Amino acid sequence: MKTTSTFPLRLPRSIKEAVVKVSKKDGTSINQFIATAVAEKLAVMDAEHFFKSRQGRADLKKFDAIMKRRGGQLPRAGDEA
Repeated sequence: MKTTSTFPLRLPRSIKEAVVKVSKKDGTSINQFIATAVAEKLAVMDAEHFFKSRQGRADLKKFDAIMKRRGGQLPRAGDEA
């Protein structure tokens, strides 16, 4: 079984020129740059789905109670960064 496949891709000339320029600057091939860009887009879409599903489970009353509680420790040096 192959782990890769070919896919003919049509890009507007301006986008292809930008990809060529950036991939050269990045030291990668056009193919590698586009594959990475697609992977990043898929990761963002997965993250969006994850956070939307978590949002539906949120309990804002519990959140408010946690934020209003007393106690705990003061931030340590370096926590502000």
